[in-house]
Amino acid sequence: MVVSLAQIRERSGEVFTEGCPTRVVLDHIMSKWGVLVLLALTDGTHRWGELRREVEGISEKMLASTLRTLEADGLVARTSYPEVPPRVEYSLTERGHELMERMLPLVEWVAREAGDIVAR
Repeated sequence: MVVSLAQIRERSGEVFTEGCPTRVVLDHIMSKWGVLVLLALTDGTHRWGELRREVEGISEKMLASTLRTLEADGLVARTSYPEVPPRVEYSLTERGHELMERMLPLVEWVAREAGDIVAR
């Protein structure tokens, strides 16, 4: 069942308007790097270097920024182990898993249709 913006607003108030927190969340999770980092973490826990390799083309600065943002949003958990050398792992939180259950169908659609869309 397809739901329209008007129907969402009818149920939830004036969401997705200028200054609404929904726009901030959309920016975080629907940015190119946000989607790719979240997608990589659907495969399980990753260390920093693994994420850098999995999310090809992301700079260290952008990966750090994206992970901090997603962690602050409660979508990604950062676990630091007191070892030498230090080990840090990243994984999806329960909220992150819930988000990705909904986002994966969109990502699958994009993967299936991208070639045809770009070829036009």
